[in-house]
Amino acid sequence: MVTSGNLLCGMFSLILSVHEYYVPAAWMIFFAVIFDGLDGKVARSLGGTSQFGLEYDSLADLVSFGVAPATMVYMASLSETGDVMYLGGILAAMVACYFTLCVALRLARFNVTHVPGPFQGLPSPAGGLFIASFILADVPSEPILMIPALILAGTLMVSSVPYSNLKKLTKKTADMKKCFLALTFLVIVFTTLQNSAPLVLFSCYILSGVLHRDWSEWLLTRSARAEIEDAHKV
Repeated sequence: MVTSGNLLCGMFSLILSVHEYYVPAAWMIFFAVIFDGLDGKVARSLGGTSQFGLEYDSLADLVSFGVAPATMVYMASLSETGDVMYLGGILAAMVACYFTLCVALRLARFNVTHVPGPFQGLPSPAGGLFIASFILADVPSEPILMIPALILAGTLMVSSVPYSNLKKLTKKTADMKKCFLALTFLVIVFTTLQNSAPLVLFSCYILSGVLHRDWSEWLLTRSARAEIEDAHKV
């Protein structure tokens, strides 16, 4: 049911984009992330994890973080390049398709390749949110800006660039003081930048992977970091 909430948010985002309600469509992608973060925790707490749930989760993610963001940006920005039957329109459509294809490949790889530690490649929810954050920030959604953004996010998703993984952060491993500082920082950013905050934060997250900065390890206690380092040595 929780995973279905993720899928339905993606579908609602598509419907809103078709009717040119782009800001609500972007918010639906953010709501989809909430459901995506909850479904695994709910399944584990109820002892209901299964291969079916894993596959269904990937299908929902493909719609919410692949098809929906690409369609939203295409409708809001890339369709201005011209009719889809002409060169400009064809190239714009191909870029939107490229982003969706990369999300599908990223999800398929994640299901069959389990690498401990950081994510290998930009996670698909982060990629979808990065694209949606352009709409929320109300920046000029010109094709000259959105085409590189789609290509960058798509390419990073199918790359092996390491990205911080918060799944190793639990009540036992988290440094509460540092977590409080991080939460305070987020509150300040959202209070100061408001609608532009998601774009700034996800841009920083994308840059952190390129620079090989795993900020999630900073949030761990010393003992937890030592255990992870010892596990990597083994």
